[in-house]
Amino acid sequence: MLLLILFLIIAVLLAVFVFNPSAKTKGKRGEKRVIAHAEKHLDEKNYTILNNYTFKINEQLTTQIDHIVVSRFGVFVIETKNYQGWIFGNEHQKMWTQKLYQKSYQFQNPLHQNYRHIKTLQHLLSDVIEPEDLHSVVVFVGESTFKTAMPNNVLQGQAWINYVKSFHEEVMSAVKMQRICNTLEKQALAKSRKTDVEHVRNLKKYHSK
Repeated sequence: MLLLILFLIIAVLLAVFVFNPSAKTKGKRGEKRVIAHAEKHLDEKNYTILNNYTFKINEQLTTQIDHIVVSRFGVFVIETKNYQGWIFGNEHQKMWTQKLYQKSYQFQNPLHQNYRHIKTLQHLLSDVIEPEDLHSVVVFVGESTFKTAMPNNVLQGQAWINYVKSFHEEVMSAVKMQRICNTLEKQALAKSRKTDVEHVRNLKKYHSK
């Protein structure tokens, strides 16, 4: 009887984890899907993908970037959202809306969120790259549907690959690509649980103000 009860408890916990994962878990799953897209469709000669980089803006604030694709055709800064349901929003709204199972949830406009990432990289790479060669991309993975018209840099699934590949003009050499990667790796904080915890703490302090 005791073994049966333990089995049922474990089954319930697994069900909760698999079918109702935390926001962090869903985010990581979404990021893994974007990484898989890049590894499959972007050749290493022209594209280098950097994942989960955290940079210090000042003593009180950090910013965390899901993916940075460094290429001969520019640097693409990618914000990933693993959402389901209907998505409503436009370029200028502060908050977007997710409608799921008759309930509505608001979340920060990911274009605004990625704008801060772009400005951070502009500062870090000011002596290496022109601002116009930094491109913002928002990728929704998961079973979501856009219910409002979206800008052409807000995409679903692996459609972001075609968007990135639509940039054909070479704006940097392989040497310059490597210099950018080296700069970002040098400036990034160590990838660790401590860095992630401090980043979340900094965000809470920032938004509470």
